[in-house]
Amino acid sequence: MASKPGILTNWPWKPLGSFKYVILSPWIAHSLYTFIWVEQDPTYFLILPFMFVRMLHNQIWISISRYQTAKGKNRIIDKGLEFDQVDRESNWDDQILLTALVFYIIYTLFPMAANLPWWRTDGVVLTTILHAGPVEFLYYWLHRALHHHYLYSRYHSHHHSSIVTEPITAVIHPFAEMLAYFTLFLIPLLTTLVVKKSSVAASFGYIFYIDFMNNMGHCNFEFFPKKLLSYFPQLKYLSYTPSFHSLHHTKFRTNYSLFMPIYDYIYGTVDTSSDATYEACLNRQEESPDAVHLTHLTTFDSIFQLRLGFASLASNPQTSKWYLNLMWPFTMFSMLMTWFSGQAFVLENNSFKDLKVQCWILPRFKTQYFAKKHNITVKKMIEETIMKADLSGVKVISLGLLNQRQELSTHCALYIQRHPNMNIKVVDGSSLVVAIILNSIPKGTNEVLLRGKFNKIALAIINALCSKNVQVTVLYMDELKELEQRVTMSNPCLALSINTPKIWLVGDEWDEDEQMQASEGSLFIPFSHFPPKKMRKDCFYHYTPAMITPPALINMHSCENWLPRRVMSAWRIAGIIHALERWNVHECGDIMFDIEKIWEASIRHGYLPLKIQH
Repeated sequence: MASKPGILTNWPWKPLGSFKYVILSPWIAHSLYTFIWVEQDPTYFLILPFMFVRMLHNQIWISISRYQTAKGKNRIIDKGLEFDQVDRESNWDDQILLTALVFYIIYTLFPMAANLPWWRTDGVVLTTILHAGPVEFLYYWLHRALHHHYLYSRYHSHHHSSIVTEPITAVIHPFAEMLAYFTLFLIPLLTTLVVKKSSVAASFGYIFYIDFMNNMGHCNFEFFPKKLLSYFPQLKYLSYTPSFHSLHHTKFRTNYSLFMPIYDYIYGTVDTSSDATYEACLNRQEESPDAVHLTHLTTFDSIFQLRLGFASLASNPQTSKWYLNLMWPFTMFSMLMTWFSGQAFVLENNSFKDLKVQCWILPRFKTQYFAKKHNITVKKMIEETIMKADLSGVKVISLGLLNQRQELSTHCALYIQRHPNMNIKVVDGSSLVVAIILNSIPKGTNEVLLRGKFNKIALAIINALCSKNVQVTVLYMDELKELEQRVTMSNPCLALSINTPKIWLVGDEWDEDEQMQASEGSLFIPFSHFPPKKMRKDCFYHYTPAMITPPALINMHSCENWLPRRVMSAWRIAGIIHALERWNVHECGDIMFDIEKIWEASIRHGYLPLKIQH
C-alpha cells in the first residue's frame, strides 16, 4: 500500500477475493458457445487460454528467479525478501484479469476485432514502431511524474516498497496507476485495429513481450549476454537489462525507461553505475554456504508449496488445497522428474550474523523413502550430497525429515567412518529435538505417556525425564520390558499406564487412534518428523520440534512445511547452531550431542520456544 493511498488505489474486484474471476464468466461462456456452435473465431476464443499461458509464463519466471537468487550466481541485490512483500505481491494476477477484461470489451465494441488473421507483417512492424515511439516516450515522462512526491506517496511508492524485486513485482501497482499504463499499451493495440492491420500475433504477441520484459527487468539476477552487447552495442539503447532496472529500485531517481533505455540516455537520467553493476553481477559466482540443511519433498502436491513453487502457498503453512488436484498434469510431470533427477538442488538461502545458510532438497517424495526399491538410491543420493557439500566448503550439513531417521542416520555414520578425511560435519539434530521436548513439558509434570517408535530420541527423552524423577509410562507390557532393557538409567522411572496421563509424548510410527484414550484437555507433544494426521478438538497439540527464529535471520519468506511463519525445525536449527559455535563434531547414528549445551546456545543466539498449537 502506498504511504498516502490515493483514489482508485484498490482494485475493484478486491472484495471478491479468490472469486474475482467470475466477472469474466459471461464472456468466457459466450466465447465457448460461439466457438462450438456459431463461428470459430480464434481472436475471441484465445483470450481465455492466453490468460492461462501468461500465468504459466509468470510462474516460470518466479521459479527460475528464486532458484537463481538462492544459488547466488549473478544475483543483483543481496538484501532478503520478507513475508510482507510476498503478501503485498500476492495479487499479481490482477493485471492478467484486467487484460482479459479489456480484450473482451474491445472485441465487443470493435467489430473489426473479429476474425483477425494469424499474422500480418505490416501490423507487427507498426506495433513495434508505436511501442518504441509513443509508448516508451510517454511512459518515460509518466514514470518521472510518478516520482513527484505527490503522486509517489499516493501511488508509485506501493511498487517501490519492494527494493529487492521478484519478477511479479513488475505488475504490483495501485489500480489507478495500472489503468494509466494500460492506456499507453492500448495505443499500438487500438491503432493497428482501427487501421485494419492487426493480427493475432501482433495483439497477443505484444502482451507477451510486455510480460517477458517486465519479468526480466525484475528477476534480480543478471543474465543478459555480454557477447550480444559486444556484437550489437546499440542494443543497450533498445533493451534494458535486469541490473539496469534494479538500479531504479535502489537509486529511485535514475533509469526511468520502460524497456528501452534510449530515453534515459537522451534526457540524461542513466545511472552512472549501470555498466559497472552489469559487469559485476554478470561475473558473480555461485555462493558457497557455511551450513546446509538437507530436506526432501513430502506429499505429491508439496512441489507447488515449495519456495520455488507458488509463492502465496509457500509463504503459509503447508495444507491440502482442493484446487491443487486440478494441477495433476504438472504433479505427474514432477513425479516423473524425480525418477530421472538424482541430485539435490538449492531451495532457499538465508544469512544469519556472518553465516551463509542454504536449504537443499532431494527430489524424492515421502512415499519413496518407505519403498524398499528406493532405499539404496536414497542412501546414495545422501552420500553424494554430503560429498558435494564437503567439496564446496560447507562446514555443517544437517539432515531434515526422513533424511535423518534412524536407518539413514546410521548409514551416514558408517559413511563418515569410511571417509575420515572429510571436513564437513553431519548433524541430525537429535539433541536439540530432545531439548525442545523437555522444555515443552509443563513445569510440575510428574508423569508422561510415551508413544511411538523407541529410537535414540525417545531413549534420550526417557533418560532425561528419569533424571528429573518424572515417571514415563507406556501402554503395553512388552513395551515396558523393551525399555527396561534399553534405558541406561540405573533406576528408571518406567511403568505401565494405569490412569492415562494428560501429557503425551508421541513419536514416529505412533498409532494415532490411541489418542481416543486420552482425557479431555490432554497435551500432545510430538517428537516425530511429521505432525499427527488426526487431532481431537478437545485436546492441545504442539508443533513438531521447532523454535521461533531471531529477527537477524535474513530472507525468511517461505514456511518450512507445516510450520508457521518465521519458525524453523529443530533439525535445521541444529546445523546452524553447530556452524555458529564451530563445534567440530558429528551428530548422527548413535552419537548425540550435549542436550543442555545446544539448548543454551540456541537461546543465546536468539531462537525462542514455540507456543502450543491449539
